[in-house]
Amino acid sequence: MTPRSAGVLLAVGGTVLAVAAAAVAAVGFGGREAEPPPRRTTPAATAQVTRQTLVRTATATGELTYGEARPLDSKAAGTVTWLAPVGSVVRRGGVLLRADERPVALLYGQVPMFRELSEGVEGTDVVQFERNLRALGYRWFTVDERFTDATARAVKRWQADLGLEETGKVAVGQVIYAPGPVRIATHQVRPGAAATAEVLTYSGSTKVVSVAAGTSELAWARPGVKVTLTLPDGGTVPGTVLKVGAQAAPVAGGATSTDGEQPAEAGGMGEEATVPVVIGVHDQRALGRFETAPVDVRHVIEERKDVLTVPVPALLALSEGGYAVEVVTGGTTRLVAVRTGMFADGRVEVRGDGIRAGVTVGMPK
Repeated sequence: MTPRSAGVLLAVGGTVLAVAAAAVAAVGFGGREAEPPPRRTTPAATAQVTRQTLVRTATATGELTYGEARPLDSKAAGTVTWLAPVGSVVRRGGVLLRADERPVALLYGQVPMFRELSEGVEGTDVVQFERNLRALGYRWFTVDERFTDATARAVKRWQADLGLEETGKVAVGQVIYAPGPVRIATHQVRPGAAATAEVLTYSGSTKVVSVAAGTSELAWARPGVKVTLTLPDGGTVPGTVLKVGAQAAPVAGGATSTDGEQPAEAGGMGEEATVPVVIGVHDQRALGRFETAPVDVRHVIEERKDVLTVPVPALLALSEGGYAVEVVTGGTTRLVAVRTGMFADGRVEVRGDGIRAGVTVGMPK
């Protein structure tokens, strides 16, 4: 029986591949190879040993958005007479809404506006406000935790520029703080409604990709990991993992690797626990007209650089274990034992005596 006369099954990366068994008892790993007599029958097809980089990737489905929408609460008294348009971006000093035609300004910070700021007041909320006032170009006061007469004079100039009464005091409803520029996501009320309410929802001003990553895929879901995003039009954009959520939630489905394997299931009915992953895109212009869209997120699971490879069907399973390839030289063939490494994209890394780039190997019909 020739090496190709008995069929066996080879399981590689979750995919069952049909290869031929070879009863070559003298060929094995770590032992001395006993070469069979040259044969004059050449295989039906051949391929070459190639030196290349093998990359095994997995792909998950993500959603391009401006990030999670958050509510924006106004403490202004009166009636809403204007709201910043949906889709617009409001930056430091910009107007988010008008209450009784008085503007409510956006400033940057983490401490909410919880009290009136006036001369003699001290605290971290004062220094936060003064930093914003300085960033807007107002001077002649010291940025510290004390609201001084100099601060009040700067506030009056700021109020005059906004068209407000020049009191030198900052009322609670006059300012709303956010971590940075905001993009208006939705209007929660219409003009004519009370201004003391949740009037808007907002998101960040830059687009990000959100992925519900399976817990079995968290090896790639780490801040700083590079990924490739494929847009609906087929274009690709590089991305970087920004943050990974701490809590896992069960959802159906999960990422699928290029070898067809499904992640391990955490529960029944094909459900796998997932964690939220946020991916940033440095080149926002590369996203083009897309603002919300499904995208594919491809990440590298394993990479082997500068290795010798053959097509997976070129492998022959040896009866004593291990694999060989059928090396074709002129009109003769011989079996050479090989050690296998990484499998990817239909090829497999191989090492063996005399195996080098350009060597011709047999392939099944």
